[in-house]
Amino acid sequence: MPTESPLLRPYRTGALALPNRVAMAPMTRGRADDTTGVPHPLTSLYYAQRASAGLIVTEGIWPVLAGKSTPGVPGIVTTEQVERWREVTTAVHAAGGRIFAQLWHAGRVSHPSLIGEQTVAPSAVRAEGRVYVKGGWTETTTPRALTADDLARITEEFVTAARNAIDAGFDGVELHGANGYLLHEFLADNTNLRTDRHGERIRFPLEVTEAVVAAIGADRVGYRISPGNPENDLVEADWPAVYGDLLREFNRLGLAYLHVVATDEAVFPVIRPLWHGPLIGNLHLGPPSTREDAERLVEAGLVDVVAFGRLFIGNPDLPGRFASGAPLVEVDKHQHYGSALDGYVDFPAVTTTRSPSPVPA
Repeated sequence: MPTESPLLRPYRTGALALPNRVAMAPMTRGRADDTTGVPHPLTSLYYAQRASAGLIVTEGIWPVLAGKSTPGVPGIVTTEQVERWREVTTAVHAAGGRIFAQLWHAGRVSHPSLIGEQTVAPSAVRAEGRVYVKGGWTETTTPRALTADDLARITEEFVTAARNAIDAGFDGVELHGANGYLLHEFLADNTNLRTDRHGERIRFPLEVTEAVVAAIGADRVGYRISPGNPENDLVEADWPAVYGDLLREFNRLGLAYLHVVATDEAVFPVIRPLWHGPLIGNLHLGPPSTREDAERLVEAGLVDVVAFGRLFIGNPDLPGRFASGAPLVEVDKHQHYGSALDGYVDFPAVTTTRSPSPVPA
């Protein structure tokens, strides 16, 4: 593969051995069986088609049904779910790829009709806006404040899900601590109003991370953050201080990588000095990030790898297209989500890329 672009250079450090710096970001696609939480039979093909990515991070996967956010989101709890994910990892590895499972607890950004019980959060603070359920959009509900016993149980549910992911053949897991979901809710000003020890912003995200690291090893654990991101009605006025505390602890743990979602590029110069390990950057500025955006961040040393989301939907061979200059496909928004297979595995590759080497065990 030509290496004129910094995105096409290999990246190797610690446990990561990536043939390029073009990661596939986690994207909710909504194609799982909504009753069983089992990924669609074509999910293995979907990810295998995109195995030329330096690293694939899957769509968010719930570690417990109460963490499910919208219809069609898969789990990794039952034997049937784990077996289907094993088909996915087998296909990706056979195609030469590397794949981490993103573990995602939605917290208050869900609905009782989806999970069969009241939503949960650090504190009983309702989110503004609406959530998507079967049949369309509906108003949010007030969540139940989690008890100390609840938090201990959720931590164990994350641990079990991480172990299930490794059993299913994943190279590692990414803990979703961004975009206004449960772990992020503990970090925010307006969603964590607790007066117990978990009122300390970083405590619960750190407890979950420490427990997962103890279960599967730090070199198999990544973490996703989105500092200052107001998505899902969060307020983080003092985010540099809070994330400074969190990242000092993550440096101590030696996580495989940090995945930073930025709604403002100014986030990266703040985070880069705080985090000493591999940094995956994901620009979330509205339109899809461009190759030029990504190259600029890598060349400036602000990120090591760039995660692309929507561009990977219609361009399964995205690194090859960057290398060859092949045109990029734009996908209609209606094809992003939903149970219909239109827009899922029907975008062909147009380039040939060098088969990447698997991550060493």
